[in-house]
Amino acid sequence: MTAAALEAFDEHRDPLRLRRRLILIGLAVALALSCIAAAAIGALEIPFTHVVAALAHRIGWPVAVEPFEAAALFGIRLPRVALAVAVGAVLGAAGTALQALFRNPLADPGLIGVSGGAACGAVGWIVLGTSLPAWMHATAGMPLAAFGCGLGATLGVYAIAHTRSRTDIATLLLSGLAMNALTTAVVGYLTYLGNDAQLRALTFWLLGGLGGATWDQIWPALLPMAAALAGIVFLMRSYDVLALGESTAGHLGIAVERVRIATILLVSLGVGASVALTGIIGFIGLVAPHLLRLMGGAAHRFVLPGAALLGALLVVLADLFARVVVAPAELPIGVVTSALGAPFFIWLLRRRLHP
Repeated sequence: MTAAALEAFDEHRDPLRLRRRLILIGLAVALALSCIAAAAIGALEIPFTHVVAALAHRIGWPVAVEPFEAAALFGIRLPRVALAVAVGAVLGAAGTALQALFRNPLADPGLIGVSGGAACGAVGWIVLGTSLPAWMHATAGMPLAAFGCGLGATLGVYAIAHTRSRTDIATLLLSGLAMNALTTAVVGYLTYLGNDAQLRALTFWLLGGLGGATWDQIWPALLPMAAALAGIVFLMRSYDVLALGESTAGHLGIAVERVRIATILLVSLGVGASVALTGIIGFIGLVAPHLLRLMGGAAHRFVLPGAALLGALLVVLADLFARVVVAPAELPIGVVTSALGAPFFIWLLRRRLHP
């Protein structure tokens, strides 16, 4: 029996197969409905039917639309919704990949320093960017600074932990903690240097937010996010084998060190691009994959796409809640995700201590 036939036979015998498919379909439907709700609800209320009509009109259907509603929908609401979906999917997939790599359900995208490094880049651009030459004040300047510093921090963590053609996981985790402490100190010093206007911008960026998203701003970031997602999906089956242990995975033909390097770089790429646009949004990468494992088991062909869908759903709903709960003001989305994620994290820790 060939490997493909054996895999198909195993999937056919999988008692959770139908349940997993229903969960993925349910998440996809819930995400689509939440996107429509996020596009409709806000300071300008747009009826759901008008949202659907505007989308149909945009693809060529002969339906009547209100010009001002269409302008608000395509110029303000939909770029924000698209950014929320992309960021949530990246964070969910990145959390799944890191938890598979470290074989630890408590792993998080911020663990390897990318979030802290990106924060340093963005904060440095806000505080010190005014002293740069005028030709460097591009619209994408802050996202590029955040992405570059996030990637640099991650490469630094990897360089510390990599010796003799292998990477020590314990050293990687400890160096990630050290890098996060260092970036926190740098951010604190830059915050001390900032003026009142800069401090306000820093506060909202560090707490996370999707406000002000435009198509021109998010398109360049969607490319690295899509590349990161595609790369993580490509490694999906390797993560299943890694669950058996690195030694066993090596004997089964998995290039463990290559998978580890690729995962770290892909997570840095995706999370760095998302943090550069939205600031730090915590706990999505921790919560989404663990919930999927509780619902349908640990197979990554289920957990990985499910965590991406659930992460996108959580960010869309969190952003919608942040926009309406204190309207016409707006809560930082990081406050919402942390308020929901921290109790879950505490429950997860207690569950590990008292299974």
